[in-house]
Amino acid sequence: MSYLEITWTDDETGIRGYVVIDRLSRGVAGGGLRMRKGVTLDEVRDLARGMTLKDPVLWREGDRYVPFGGAKGGIDCDPYDPRAREVLGRWARAMKPLLDTCFATGEDFGVRQDVLDEVLEQNGLEPSAHAGYALVPDGEAAAKHREHVAWNVDVDGVPLPELVGGYGVAEAALAALEHRGIPAAEARAVVQGFGSMGGAAARYLARAGVRVVGIADRAGLLHNPDGLDVETLLLTRDAFGVMDRATLRPGDVELPREDWLALDADVLVPAAMSYVITADDVDRIRASIVVEAANVATLVDAEEELRRRGTVVVPDFVANCGTNQWWWWVVFGDVEPTAESAFTTLSSRMRPVVHRILERADAEGVSPRTAATEVSHDIRAALDARYPRLADLPAGAGAATMEA
Repeated sequence: MSYLEITWTDDETGIRGYVVIDRLSRGVAGGGLRMRKGVTLDEVRDLARGMTLKDPVLWREGDRYVPFGGAKGGIDCDPYDPRAREVLGRWARAMKPLLDTCFATGEDFGVRQDVLDEVLEQNGLEPSAHAGYALVPDGEAAAKHREHVAWNVDVDGVPLPELVGGYGVAEAALAALEHRGIPAAEARAVVQGFGSMGGAAARYLARAGVRVVGIADRAGLLHNPDGLDVETLLLTRDAFGVMDRATLRPGDVELPREDWLALDADVLVPAAMSYVITADDVDRIRASIVVEAANVATLVDAEEELRRRGTVVVPDFVANCGTNQWWWWVVFGDVEPTAESAFTTLSSRMRPVVHRILERADAEGVSPRTAATEVSHDIRAALDARYPRLADLPAGAGAATMEA
């Protein structure tokens, strides 16, 4: 049971929005805000639970940032809807008591961080991570300075904040390939979704020598068995991750978007919607590794069937934790606000964690998700015993559901 669940209805449009706080830790919960048509309270609840699991995964002794609890926000609105920005502003004003005190949020599917920042400022609200700043040892001003510097780092034409999450996904995929004994130079990958997470995952897989043979976006699927020109496609995306087809080369072909699952590849990276791999899809999948860049990408029965077939699924709360972790590392001063520091730290933590989880799963005869959950719970329990939790309650204790 969640600690707190809120359902909000926009007076002007009837659009619904949600916040779920799965649990607090040191008085704060963190997690992104997504906007898509069809988002539900159940989905936001799943995502918030995933954040509770995600936050401790890459923690190491000596970090200034001690993991927060998990939360998530969602708005049932197409981000292309001309009313979307105004709806986002009204949602934010309604959630101000949480944003000011205990809910630190940021970008997620359908919500860009720069847009969120602008909307909050226009509505007279504090930055989206405000609730977490109170726990930064050297104060909010220092945290904001580090964050500002990091947010303005450019890496080969793409802002650093748009790359760190996908870089972590690529590192998780490379670790899974190592675990399977597949050299990166002989591997092929397909990425579904080409926003900040999918785009960066594709970039850094390609730079590691993996052939990215398929990329799916809102407009369809691009395929080339010899590998797509990821760098060119990356720099032609619009704000929603749609690639410019005018830049396609001979050998690049356009296919129906849903064919991404069936392409001949070693790695599948679902990096857009939740619940995109169902039990009905399993027979179409040829890859031996699935790395969940998207939250809750694989349904439970599909994941179990994939495990029986020998397909490794690196769970979302491990593979895609890079953005969340990096943001708080920067804010708390655990990493320098540079690309080199971000990538070095992520690589040095992500690969060993994925190896540890996959080795534990093999040894115990359980799924990687089960092994990863055990790892997360072990770290969370140790931290709870060490650090005061500032009047927190465990998940479910005193839980409340509200309509706003």
